[in-house]
Amino acid sequence: MNGHLLLLGVRGPEIAPDEAEMFRKLQPAGFILFGRNIVSAEQTRQLTDDLRSLSREEPILAIDQEGGRVTRTKDISPSLPSANAFAAKGETVLAAKAGVYTADQLRLLGFNLDFAPVLDLDHHPELQNSLRGRCWGRDPQRVIDLAGNWNRWLRKRSVLSCAKHFPACGRAMSDPHHDLPVSDATLADLLKEDVIPYTALMPELDAVMLAHVLFPAIDPDKPASLSRRMVTDFLRNQLGFDKHLVLTDDLDMGAIADRYPDNTDVVAAIEAGNDLAMICHRTERAEDAANRLAKIPLHIIADAEKRLAKFRKKLHGPLKWSREKWDSVSQEIADLAAQVPEAGVTLPNSPVADY
Repeated sequence: MNGHLLLLGVRGPEIAPDEAEMFRKLQPAGFILFGRNIVSAEQTRQLTDDLRSLSREEPILAIDQEGGRVTRTKDISPSLPSANAFAAKGETVLAAKAGVYTADQLRLLGFNLDFAPVLDLDHHPELQNSLRGRCWGRDPQRVIDLAGNWNRWLRKRSVLSCAKHFPACGRAMSDPHHDLPVSDATLADLLKEDVIPYTALMPELDAVMLAHVLFPAIDPDKPASLSRRMVTDFLRNQLGFDKHLVLTDDLDMGAIADRYPDNTDVVAAIEAGNDLAMICHRTERAEDAANRLAKIPLHIIADAEKRLAKFRKKLHGPLKWSREKWDSVSQEIADLAAQVPEAGVTLPNSPVADY
C-alpha cells in the first residue's frame, strides 16, 4: 500500500472518526484544506494540529491561498487582492508584502505549503477558463518580477511554494473543473513563452503542479498531468526539474474524473513522473488508490520517495497561536488590500473559487 504518494482532502471542519482511521492507516503525504474546512481561525488551527497528530512524519498541510477569489480564509479574515490586481498596480514591493502577510497568516493556521504562485500567462483574460483574475500578467518578464517577489517573501517567511499550472493552463479555452481543455500549443510554443517563468524561478520554487490540459501536439493521448512526455521528458529531463516535488492538480476535477474511472488516474499520475496524486473530494477512493499504487514498478516509487523525503526536510512547523498576532496580520492584509483595487468586470465564478 502506497498511501504516502497521495495528498488528500478532508470532508469538513473536524476530522470524522472514519477519516481519522483511514488517515492513520494510509499515512498520506499530507492534506489540503478548502473553505469547507474553515469556520474560524482557532478551529482551523485545531484541525491542522489534529492532522499532524495522525501523521508519523511531518505532513504537508497545504491550501490554495492566492488572493482574490481564491482565498480559502475569506470567511474568517480580510482577503488580499488578486494577482491580476497586483499586476495592474505594477509595484513589486506590494506583491512582496502580500507574500509576507500570506505566509504569516498561513503559519498561524498551521499550514506549511501554499499552492501558489500561479505562473500561467494570461492568454485569454476574457474567458472563463478557471484562471480569470488569477494570473500575474501576459508578459513572462512581468510575471517573473511580480510573482517572483511574492514567492520569494512567502518562502522567506517559512511557507513553501508550488508553481502552477504547468505547462500552460492559461492556454485553456474552457474550465478543467468541468471538462478537459485542449490546446494546440507545441513544445516550441511553450518554450517561447509559457515555461519561461518556471525556468527563471526554478531555484526559488519548491514544487510544481501539473495542469489538466491536453496538448495533442505533445501527447495526443493524455493530459499534461498524466503524461510521461510532459512530466518526465519535458519538465524533469529537458527543463531540469528533476529535484523538485511534482504533483497533479486535483484528480477529482471533471477534466479527469469523467475519463479515468477506478483510480486509473492515480496510477497514471505516478507512472508519468508525478511524486504525489491529489484527491481533494472523493477521498473514499483513497484506500483503493493506495493499493493500486503498490503495483507500480519499484524504481518509480523510489524516485518519488526520495524527492518527497527531501521536500519534507524543508517543511516548517506552525507559529505559536496568538489571537493578537492573528488580528494584527488581518489588519495588515486589510491595509494592503485598500491600496490595491480590484479591476475588471464581475463574471460567474469557476468552482475553484467556491470550494
